[in-house]
Amino acid sequence: MVTFIVALVLLIVGFFTYGVLVEKIFGIEPERKTPALTKTDGVDFVPMSPWRIFLVQFLNIAGLGPIFGAIMGICFGPAAFLWIVFGTIFAGGVHDYLSGMLSIRKGGLSLPNIIGEELGKGVKIFMLVLSLVLLILLTTTFLSGPANLLQGLQGLGTMSIGDHVIPIVWVLIIFGYYAMATVLPVDKLIGRFYPIFGGILLFMGLGIMVIMLGWHGGDMPEVFGEHGLANRHESGYPLFPMMFVSIACGAISGFHGTQSPIMARCCTSERQGRWIFYGAMVAEGILALIWAAAAGTFFSGTTAGDGIDGLQAFLGEHNNNPSAVIDIVSRDWLGAVGGILAIIGVIAAPITSGDTALRSARLIVADFLHLDQRPIPKRLIIALPLFLCVFGMVFVDFGVVWRYFAWTNQTLACFTLWAGTVWLYKNSKYKYGWLIAAIPAAYMTVVCISYILVAPEGFNLHLW
Repeated sequence: MVTFIVALVLLIVGFFTYGVLVEKIFGIEPERKTPALTKTDGVDFVPMSPWRIFLVQFLNIAGLGPIFGAIMGICFGPAAFLWIVFGTIFAGGVHDYLSGMLSIRKGGLSLPNIIGEELGKGVKIFMLVLSLVLLILLTTTFLSGPANLLQGLQGLGTMSIGDHVIPIVWVLIIFGYYAMATVLPVDKLIGRFYPIFGGILLFMGLGIMVIMLGWHGGDMPEVFGEHGLANRHESGYPLFPMMFVSIACGAISGFHGTQSPIMARCCTSERQGRWIFYGAMVAEGILALIWAAAAGTFFSGTTAGDGIDGLQAFLGEHNNNPSAVIDIVSRDWLGAVGGILAIIGVIAAPITSGDTALRSARLIVADFLHLDQRPIPKRLIIALPLFLCVFGMVFVDFGVVWRYFAWTNQTLACFTLWAGTVWLYKNSKYKYGWLIAAIPAAYMTVVCISYILVAPEGFNLHLW
């Protein structure tokens, strides 16, 4: 419990200290009018209240990423707590803040254009392709996952391709919703309902934390416990770099950089940036911390010591699907209400990340082609090919899609941080202010290169 409490305090303190430092180095200009005010179009550039933007941003970047990643990451041991804390404060928070604030400062530009302006035209084209690949992969994973879960609750029509069974009816239902959310004005669906789901996701996490600390009484993984920082993963995967990719959204995620411009187009003051972008990342880090601790504690009664070994055994019995962990923990600790919240969290959260991923993809293509998005036909011209790509990817094995999404996700974060480094070097009044982006950029570059060299789905080389 000591490790969890200290980690939680560090995350909160980090927001009020390092977050302030990042804001100061960036150099906000409160009097500058934001794109939401200068480019209001009633579709994508729509002024919204700060609390609503925060909850939408939180839900957009969270989904199931920080929960799934934390559950899979704690299998490596208590070292996961350290990466969640320090990754969130020094990498993820900086990444999300810079991607959001640079979009505001550059008139609401999408991520590839932001990176292209700082790193060159060639990189811009590469980032356009990489971002679209990432968003299509993510939308596919956040379409297939909920569809399979809904099929388990209420079986409808399926389609079989070899051994691959697809819940085609649920896929089409969710896909129809994605189409509406991608094309409709941001305040009609996303701005109206997402704050509710964002609040539910936070409430579920806080409820789990209260039960875990107050009534459960299980043995929680500790950094200074019996195993220390030793690698506990039963597969034999090396802690570095595997854990740093497994825990993506709960520490740093390139996907966040594609989402920040959506809300950057709704902010009415640069003062809101630290609370909305850095703050939502810290909230996500806290959610990841809670679920990492809960997953490592819940199964402590099944084995000696903490519950990491029991967790891995349970995952092995359920095809390594973290959804099963979320379901059993929520129902056991929160009762009937927990069951409802678990269903909402496991199904609604990824759906709401998937649709904003498609919306972000539309905006990226529109910015690149300089297409006005006010007329509906021009939105559909871009959206329809994206819909076809996602629908086609549904028929690819889920495990393959997820693994490549994870690596692409972290690689995108590297480029965003390097672009932020260049911008700070040119624009910050602090001589060495660029280091706040350069250091995590260098570290994540090493992680991503190492991962693709040693991972089974990469070159499968020996770690040394």
